[in-house]
Formats: sequence, structure tokens, C-alpha cells
Amino acid sequence: MDNISHRGGSALDELVPSRYALQVGDIDVLVISDGVLPITASTLATNAPPPELAGWLADMFLPPDVLDWALNVVVVRSGGRTILVDAGLGLEFPGFPRAGQMATRLHAAGIDPSAVTDVVLTHMHMDHVGGLLADGLKASLRPDVRIHAAAAEAEFWEAPDFTRTVMPEPVPEVLRSVAARFLNEYRGKLRTFENEYEVAPGVLISRTGGHTPGHSIVRLESRGERLTFAGDAVFAPGFDNPQWHNGFEHDPDEAARVRVRLLRELAATGESLIATHLPFPSICRVAAAGDVFRCVPSMWDY
Repeated sequence: MDNISHRGGSALDELVPSRYALQVGDIDVLVISDGVLPITASTLATNAPPPELAGWLADMFLPPDVLDWALNVVVVRSGGRTILVDAGLGLEFPGFPRAGQMATRLHAAGIDPSAVTDVVLTHMHMDHVGGLLADGLKASLRPDVRIHAAAAEAEFWEAPDFTRTVMPEPVPEVLRSVAARFLNEYRGKLRTFENEYEVAPGVLISRTGGHTPGHSIVRLESRGERLTFAGDAVFAPGFDNPQWHNGFEHDPDEAARVRVRLLRELAATGESLIATHLPFPSICRVAAAGDVFRCVPSMWDY
């Protein structure tokens, strides 16, 4: 027992698992935990009556005020390309000491950042682009790496409008400054698309909007198997309460429509779902009863 890693240790063979591999046909997928960050519970459902939100939190055995929010990123290999889907938070936010683990965990998984040919961004919130600004990853990326994002997303962050969000201070200004830094440093590597773009065989980015104007999901399909990385289109409360608004949503009504449409589709196809802020490794399928949904966790394949 003296030789195993301990919780909070720095060894690469962490006691708590932080990566999970699976196959989608011929496509290799690795889910990596970037850690967790705290979020005020009220941000999860800004339009819900407080007693209803309190009841949901109690039913889920979650604290009523501040809870942990998972951060998941994905590495995809297809057609000779290695694709990083989102980049986590990065290391420069002292208020979030348990997040920003991606660079270390890529190394632990045996993935050299210089092997990454493409980065796909579901959107440009700081917990999705911050890792690209961190020294542990930025200096290791190959010079010709391609970064894909919806054109509407890049355009939005030139002059972001937060009037429909309900975010605690100082989050809006931090989001604004991180996105500005990202665009300044990576504009030359940015490859934008309008609605859809196939990054590699069976790896399709599709813009949904809602959460942010250019928010996108990544759909994988190979040999009859399918998986969707939903980014921030789906949060834990959004299964049984899909009309609840998340405080980070820039168009909350559209975000709810996107969520319901996506969950209906996933329930109909039976394909797997991964999302940024569902508990690691977040792989599940969706069951539906009208506009109420359930996240059915997939069995870990040991």
C-alpha cells in the first residue's frame, strides 16, 4: 500500500482515475478530467423557483450553496489526426486550485501535445480555452496546429454582450479578458466554419448556438457507432429540467431549445453522450419521457 498514489499526490498513477478510453468504431476516444471547479448552485437554474432548485439539489445529494463542477476534455484519433476537443481551464486562476490539470494528465496518458494536429473549441469560455494559454501546453503545441471554432463564436468575442447572462462577479470580465487573449495569441491558427465542418473521417463539428452564439458540438460516427460530445449544451439539471436556464447561457431561451432538441435526438438514436460538466467520465445514454430526460450512465469497461 505504501507504493500506491494518494489523493492529492503528484504521481502520474493517481489513485482517482482521470482518463477513460473507449472506441467509436475505428475512432479512438480518450476522456480526460481537467479537474473540478466550484460553482454557485443558483447559477445552475436562474429561472427556477428557489424551492424547486433546492429540492433538486437535495435529491441529488448536492450542497445548497456551492458545488463542484466537473471539467472534461476529449482527445480523438481518426484518419491519422489527433484532435483535442476543448482545452480546459489552465493554471492561472488561484481561486480554482483543483482545475487546470489537463497538461499533466495528457502527459500521464502518454499524449505528447506536439502530436495534436487539431484543436476543436466548443466555445470560448475560459474553462474551454484557458489551457491553450498555459505554459504547460502552449509551448508544446506544433507550429502548424489548426484550431477550429464557429465563425459566430469568434465574432461574438470581439465585443461580447452579457446582458442575458446571470453570472457572479468578477466572472464576466474574466471571460472577456481570457477570450481576448486567446484570439490575440491564436488568431493566425484559427480555422472558422459557418455551420458544420468535418475535421477528420467521422469527426464532425456542428454549431448549435444558444449557450454562446457559436457554441458547437462534436459528433463521432464510425462503423455504425455514434457518440456526441455536447460541450455546454447539457448540464446535470438539464435532463429532468431542460427548461432551466444556466447563468452562463448567452441566449437562455435558445439554449433550452437546443438542449431539448439534442436530448430528443440522442434518446432516439441511442448513441452515447459526453458533456463537459457531467461527472467524469460522463459517458451516458439518454432516456426520454416526453420532454423529461434521464442520463443513464454507461458501464465502465474495465
